[in-house]
Parts: sequence; C-alpha cells; structure tokens
Amino acid sequence: MGVIELLVLALGLSMDAFAVSICKGLSVPKLQAKHCLICGVYFGGFQALMPLIGWALGIRFQSMITNIDHWIAFVLLAVIGANMIKESFSKEEECPDASFGFKTMLTLAVATSIDALAVGVTFAFLDVSIVPAVLLIGATTFVCSTVGVKIGNVFGNRFQSKAEFLGGLVLIAIGLKILIEHLFFGG
Repeated sequence: MGVIELLVLALGLSMDAFAVSICKGLSVPKLQAKHCLICGVYFGGFQALMPLIGWALGIRFQSMITNIDHWIAFVLLAVIGANMIKESFSKEEECPDASFGFKTMLTLAVATSIDALAVGVTFAFLDVSIVPAVLLIGATTFVCSTVGVKIGNVFGNRFQSKAEFLGGLVLIAIGLKILIEHLFFGG
C-alpha cells in the first residue's frame, strides 16, 4: 500500500472523528484553542492506536488465512464504509454534549476509532509498514479533528453527514481496489 493510498485511507477513517468534532464545535459557545487540541489528541491518538492493536491481532492469524486475506480486507472495509454511508443518512441527532472531560472524550475516541481497529486487522494481510501507517492515520485524524471543531463552531452541522458519506465511499473504494488487485493482478 503506497503513501497516497494510506493518506486516502487515513482521510476516510478520520471522517467519523471529523463529524463528531463538528458536533463538539457546535456545542461550545466560546471556542478556545484547547477545545480543538483536546479533540485532536484524543481522536488522533486513538485512530493511531486502534489500527496498531488490530494489526497485532491480525498478525497472529495471518498464516491461517493467507488464501482469503484479500476477501477479509474487502469485506471489512466494505462493511465499515457501508455503515458510515448509512449513518450519514440518519436523521438522528448524534451530537455529543459540550463536555471535554476525560470520560466523555475517551468514550467518543473509542467509538470513532472502532473502524480503525478493523482496518488494522487488514494491514496484517497487506504490504503495509505499520508504524508509518498508524502515524499518518493519527496525524491526519488530529488535523481533521482540530479543523472539525472550528468548522462546527463557525458553520454548524452542514458538513457532518457529507463527511461520513465521503469517508464511507473512500473505505469501500479502497476495499474494492485491494480485491481487484489480488484477483486480477496477483497483488
């Protein structure tokens, strides 16, 4: 997996955190830099940690499922992407409260990074250098989350569902690319 593909994947994964960051920005009457940094550190940190954990788990089973690894990668990414697209059409208000406390942020960070755990499992079956990959995912999510808080505070929730929809499409496209490369080009 090349740098461009990893960056696109990182952007796709960061869209859940971006959407929640927009909501956090909406919930703050007077935005301060610390609000942006708190979201960036929590979301970026967990988006980096979870694929690392998934990769470590995937490595344990890699030898047993090498023949179907491309299907596993495709199915995981397609399911995660489809779920993100489905959530983008949800009419439910999912905006969290204005709290930036440890318990609230930890819960949100874990919830928005579960998909990154599954992606980490797929990394075990692909040609991915794990440390640069998780650093890129974490840094990308940090930037998207800090910007998301500001966007939410300024523009409201206009971009939330579009971000989730786009993130879902990106993950499905990457899953399809992995499957097609393996099936037709021996990748």
